[in-house]
Amino acid sequence: MTTQPDRLTLRRPDDWHLHLRDGAMLRAVLPHSTAHFGRAIIMPNLTPPVVTTADAVAYRDRILAALPAGARFTPLMTAYLTEGTDPDDLARGKEEGVLTAVKLYPAGATTNSHAGVRDLAKVRPVLARMQAIGLPLLVHGEVVDPAIDIFDREAVFIERHLQPIRADFPELRIVFEHVTTRNGVDFVLDQGDGLVGATITPHHLILNRNDLLVGGVRPHYYCLPVVKRESHRLALRAAATSGDPRFFLGTDSAPHPVHAKEAACGCAGVFNALAAVACYAEVFAEEGALDRFETFASLNGPAFYQLPVNDETITLVRGEDDLPERLAVPGGDDVHVFRGKTVPGWRVEA
Repeated sequence: MTTQPDRLTLRRPDDWHLHLRDGAMLRAVLPHSTAHFGRAIIMPNLTPPVVTTADAVAYRDRILAALPAGARFTPLMTAYLTEGTDPDDLARGKEEGVLTAVKLYPAGATTNSHAGVRDLAKVRPVLARMQAIGLPLLVHGEVVDPAIDIFDREAVFIERHLQPIRADFPELRIVFEHVTTRNGVDFVLDQGDGLVGATITPHHLILNRNDLLVGGVRPHYYCLPVVKRESHRLALRAAATSGDPRFFLGTDSAPHPVHAKEAACGCAGVFNALAAVACYAEVFAEEGALDRFETFASLNGPAFYQLPVNDETITLVRGEDDLPERLAVPGGDDVHVFRGKTVPGWRVEA
């Protein structure tokens, strides 16, 4: 990587946590991820969810059919873990090169998660098989117990569920996705065997709960896990910029129509694909860690997933970028663009 006061060149990054949706929404948002990223872990929480290897093949085909002309982008497919998941099907999916990982959603924890897991005891045979074949488990780390405050759901999930999973399946590769708390960072740092990693989103590095709630509710900042207090944001920034190989880029870019966000019961999700790379660079610059940005964005994720790094590079330059406030979706509602018209300090050079 070369660094200058106004210019930064790094290997093409990958997005290790991405929502593309389907249909018209997929076709509208996909070009903004393919423009910057070489690969992406594709989330399976469609309606209906991507549960089997056959589902993943069909969804991958739809993504590939929607790629912009000339795009060099590889979707890495995941299966949605349910209490009826067939371990043999997952093994076939991995052997055939279809499945890269399996996603655990606690039932009711976030968008389209109602088909998720209610009783972890019922998926123990699946986790055992995944451990045996080296298929990673991607975790949405929140409890859904109504007695637990929403700002404490991640910390309680670690204690109730993640620590027992680690104890019972010590060779299972785990990604603690979109980690949002100091508790989550500390949990990852406590795992010394290289089998646990974590993704961090740009919006959790930039926003705290004051940004969401002070002066009025800002629905386009509402995501799950929800943004937390400032001390947690600072812990995330320290982890991301540390160079530690267990932390890597995952945007959790999650588009919803504006009408679904600006509603009496608004959807959770931040669509950040247009600005994500620039936002990460902004954070690393503010932390005096631009020399470690390539490590976080382009090297740590491939190492954890045991994949080669990308050969291509991208270049960022300091300066304003003219991002739209909304992205049009043909035949549907617009999508709000994170940091649209709120210009980051960097932009990706065409």
